[in-house]
Amino acid sequence: MADRQIQVGLLAYGAIGDEHNQAIASTAGLTTVAVCDAKADRIEAALKISPGAKSFDDADQMLQSGLLELVIISTPPNTHFTWAKKALALGINVIVEKPMALTTNECDELIALAKSKSLLLSVYQNRRYDSDFLTMQKAINDGLIGDLFYIESFVGGYKKPCSLWHSDVLISGGAIFDWGAHFIDQIVTLIGSPIAHISGLNQKRHWHHITNADHSQVVITFTDSKQAIFINSDLAAARKPKYYALGTKGALVGNWNSAAGDTPADLPAIISLIKEGGEVELLEEIKAEPYAFHQAVADQLLDGVELEIKAEQSRNVVEIMAKAEQSAASNAIAIKPELIKL
Repeated sequence: MADRQIQVGLLAYGAIGDEHNQAIASTAGLTTVAVCDAKADRIEAALKISPGAKSFDDADQMLQSGLLELVIISTPPNTHFTWAKKALALGINVIVEKPMALTTNECDELIALAKSKSLLLSVYQNRRYDSDFLTMQKAINDGLIGDLFYIESFVGGYKKPCSLWHSDVLISGGAIFDWGAHFIDQIVTLIGSPIAHISGLNQKRHWHHITNADHSQVVITFTDSKQAIFINSDLAAARKPKYYALGTKGALVGNWNSAAGDTPADLPAIISLIKEGGEVELLEEIKAEPYAFHQAVADQLLDGVELEIKAEQSRNVVEIMAKAEQSAASNAIAIKPELIKL
């Protein structure tokens, strides 16, 4: 198995394309054999990293070419379900960008199809490998703040949103889905308790050139009274910390890195431990192994090693976001989500 190479196709080569392509080129057991995009400059960029790959401008042709064992789907979110379903039906393993789909029913259908064909289905939850999240996770697991009972995650600022698909609710799923697919996944990873109910709120007050909400909030209340809040805002002239976590013996604060200027999400937050007596300690940054996700995929397909990021986890994140959107449509009424027990 040492020389075995999983034949990978890249379906759409947008902003994340180089990241996947470079990761595959650097991961033992994976090789990019095909890339599909409607734009010639993107194909050209892909071939600079993987010159031996075959190029396509028609996704169906690539999927039906017989070249692929695994496809990585990086199309806009409202098409994730369609392309993942087609690939699985053809016997191709699937990695899809987050969110897995825009409805829980679509996620459930994909999971059932993958299981029926004994194929891999996973979501590229790349924020699980961010150094600031890993630093927070280690501090919590090491008991540095005692029992974690409350956490806030925030992303945003005060800036006119772009007019690309990210800002179109019909394509992205809305502001809760756009960043929530990252941050809510992190929250439920850190707090493993069962969820009692979800509430969501969307506010549209200023940026009328797009359909996404200007300010969105999700509140997750757990059955043991732990609570988490996620906020995505384009009306936050004063930014909150990226992370604010309270435990029974201390707190963790993730402050935005000022070196990033107007794009703080581009750099990891700086994680501080605040101890019981008020002493503040900057924590050593924990970094993931390079291309850890892609290596885990190769290990699963080649050697049967269980993948840490499971489709059911990403499905539950979609269910939480969908219930938050449902709640927001009813002025933040609390709703119990239907989650798969992991």
